[in-house]
Amino acid sequence: MRILLVGATGTLGTAVHQELVARKHDVVTVARSGGDLQYDVTDPAQVADLYKTVGQVDAVASAAGSVPWRPIEELTIQDYQDAVTGKVLSQVALVKEGLTHVTGSFTLITGVLTREPVVTGAAASLANGAVEAFVRAAAIEIAPLRINAVSPTVFTESLDVYGDFFPGMKPVPLADVAQAYVRSIEGRQTGQIYTP
Repeated sequence: MRILLVGATGTLGTAVHQELVARKHDVVTVARSGGDLQYDVTDPAQVADLYKTVGQVDAVASAAGSVPWRPIEELTIQDYQDAVTGKVLSQVALVKEGLTHVTGSFTLITGVLTREPVVTGAAASLANGAVEAFVRAAAIEIAPLRINAVSPTVFTESLDVYGDFFPGMKPVPLADVAQAYVRSIEGRQTGQIYTP
């Protein structure tokens, strides 16, 4: 399959890229810097231009999404808007603009904070929940195209940096998260939230 991988140079994107290449897929990598193509997917105009450049693909996989981390009393309305732009609207734009360029599926990224909130994670919880709700709604409208999301907890490989934010939560190896992407891309389910 020809797969467009967004956020391909980050920790998760790198793991997903390696797994997809190992499975003999033709992967076009996208990131703000690095990758085959450089685009900022928080800008809808750049998303539209990305698809014009890439043309038709079998699948889109997103491993991109940024949100602010602050105690709730310090979060501003702008912080919430940044979370929605950085993780929700960027991925919604990938789907909206991709409807005429994708022949198979979309796989988006959310996270454990949808179902297991933590201190300083209110903006992330809001964004993740919105992405998951969008996936379920889009699945019933875009058929025969498919759409799913991957919702991991903290990565085992990132515990040294992020472990303190996820007390008592079992970490997940990046290899397991990459397998969830494979399941979404190569499988036949739609409207699913995979929790590796």
